[in-house]
Amino acid sequence: MREARLCLVEGCVQGVGFRYYTQQEALKRGLSGYAKNLVDGRVELLIEGELSAISAMLVWLETGPRTATVESLKIDQVPCANVSEFRTL
Repeated sequence: MREARLCLVEGCVQGVGFRYYTQQEALKRGLSGYAKNLVDGRVELLIEGELSAISAMLVWLETGPRTATVESLKIDQVPCANVSEFRTL
């Protein structure tokens, strides 16, 4: 069963390849959704897929790639938008 999470990642997450690495991790796990920079310096993520894959992705997001510093991760369960790919916006 597909589920979806909307995440807001705060810290040093812009200008460090965070969205690129997040996309690569999402694709490895068969997840769809998007990663986009927000004007306030955070990154917004929508991740959709199987719960086990989402859970693994959320664990990865707690620290992110080694180029980034994640200070906080806010996670909300949201309805699936049924997107078919993972995009960087």
